Amino acid sequence: MNALHTKIVRPTLLIDKAKCIANIDNMIAKAKRTNTRLRPHFKTHQSAEIGKWFKERGVQSIAVSSLSMAKYFADNGWTDITVAIPVNVREIDLINDLSAKIQLNLLIESRESILFLDSELINTVGVYIKVDTGYNRCGLPSEAIGSIQILLDLIKESKNLNCKGFLAHTGHNYKASDQNQIHKNHSKTLLDLNELKDVFRKDIPNLEISLGDTPACSISEEFYGIDEIRPGNFVFFDIMQYVLGSCDEDQIAVAMACPVIARNIDRNELVIYGGGVHFSKEFIKADEEGTKLFGSIVRLTENGWSEILGGGFLAELSQEHGIIRCSDMLFDEFTIGDLIGILPIHSCMTANLMKEYLSTDGNWIKTMNSCQ
Repeated sequence: MNALHTKIVRPTLLIDKAKCIANIDNMIAKAKRTNTRLRPHFKTHQSAEIGKWFKERGVQSIAVSSLSMAKYFADNGWTDITVAIPVNVREIDLINDLSAKIQLNLLIESRESILFLDSELINTVGVYIKVDTGYNRCGLPSEAIGSIQILLDLIKESKNLNCKGFLAHTGHNYKASDQNQIHKNHSKTLLDLNELKDVFRKDIPNLEISLGDTPACSISEEFYGIDEIRPGNFVFFDIMQYVLGSCDEDQIAVAMACPVIARNIDRNELVIYGGGVHFSKEFIKADEEGTKLFGSIVRLTENGWSEILGGGFLAELSQEHGIIRCSDMLFDEFTIGDLIGILPIHSCMTANLMKEYLSTDGNWIKTMNSCQ
């Protein structure tokens, strides 16, 4: 057992710093090639330390998924933050506190939110109108010109709301069957957002379009009319992104190290200490029969991990347990107390649950959750 592995006694999320930095550099280069501003979504890593890796490379603006996350990164020196979820008006005290210190940008999609903010805001905030381009989660449909105009007129009447433009998240790319479907979704989104830009460019001075999702930002080279891109998962990537074609296997920068706690010889199953409270219960379908895959298996090495191993996969998760179904050969490789590596399906959820990382260089990296 090497020195790194001696630090691991329970499920531990390993991070390969060199891969992370390469992923960051690649996305910065993408933004430069496409003449867009990179506003990375920090909900994936949630770490001030990893945030420094971006700042050292000239990134100045970020997106987050909650106001508490905005506070954490504001406390760590970030001064231009977009909260990329429709505004929670019950947190108005925190909104007023943050907007006194930083450039805070909020998302709105309703008349009620605008009226509340107008009556309760102390400082000026930037606002984006949330637009739905096909994900069907939240936001106004891109074709709802009349409804968007109503919101825009209300924003104009407010003394503390500065409309910056439109924001969209093409989350339906995560349901795409292949890269061609992602390109198709992305092209339709570009068309919809540019039509909005043409309609409202006279109403909104310096109108901006903000678009974000890792699949399209990784795969496409076409971002005509887009002012900023907001990918987040790209810093780590994961098996879902690998299957979608957003990354190569060797770009996945996180792996879970889990102890083997039982061996079921009759079923060729390894039981690991690592369950839904560590990985989440997200899965992908591994075949046409609908076999659920909760993670891919790798062998932990001196400086990281191996390529994905054939002959086994993480097949079931309960709260603390995971079950790996194995071939005879893979089953015989592991015994009780060994560590086994697993590439997660969704690194954002896994990182949020794990709260800290062990870098392959031997250093612990804290997140906002580990500081609370």
